[in-house]
Amino acid sequence: MGKGSVLALAREGCELFVSARGEIRLKNACEQIARETGARITPIVADHSTDAGREKILSACPEPDILVGTCAPPPTTGDYRKITPDDWKQTLDISLLSPVQFMQATIDGMVKRKWGRIVNIGTGAAKFPAQIRILSGAPRAALVNYCVAVSKIVAKDNVIINNILPGMHHTATIRERYDALARQNGTTYEEEVDKFVQAWRIPAGRFGDPDDVGAFVAMFCSEFANFTTGQSLVIDGGITNGTF
Repeated sequence: MGKGSVLALAREGCELFVSARGEIRLKNACEQIARETGARITPIVADHSTDAGREKILSACPEPDILVGTCAPPPTTGDYRKITPDDWKQTLDISLLSPVQFMQATIDGMVKRKWGRIVNIGTGAAKFPAQIRILSGAPRAALVNYCVAVSKIVAKDNVIINNILPGMHHTATIRERYDALARQNGTTYEEEVDKFVQAWRIPAGRFGDPDDVGAFVAMFCSEFANFTTGQSLVIDGGITNGTF
């Protein structure tokens, strides 16, 4: 979904600074998108959950007009009682503390310039909790709470903060996870995906395309979102139930 967001923003003409821990995948993705769109893209190999990683990223782009945050999801939870303090610390560093510190480091500049967009890509489990997503959902629910609170303060300065809460999409992480299941069960990736679709009764009958998430990220980062702030958009194929 990060790659889909970069692609969508590159198509809109943004200059981009993109960070990830995996150097090969990061550089290949940035080069591919730059060739396709002609955008100027700077890859930054860094772990944004660490102080050193955030410093490296902010040194390359200290005053962004747009901040988009996302991260690989933590492992699914089989039994909530087996979650360790180390598990919590790792996921809190990645999914909550890092995005908050990025916002604190960049939002004052946006306020001063009277324009800014912040989008955090979380998880649908932040709004609709499930045991298998406790490590992912709980920290990102706290992040959503923080973002909405801050959005009310900076909206008058044309700094717009929103969240996207995705469900299951065909990402690299999902591909690795379900390929492993397929090898274990003697099935295919498609069959394992279909098992999940049927078990969780996803109305769309499939997983999503991460580029579709990227399109909504770009919209939230645009002038079209000048009066939409503090919102959390769920993109999950209709799996969650709610009137509002």
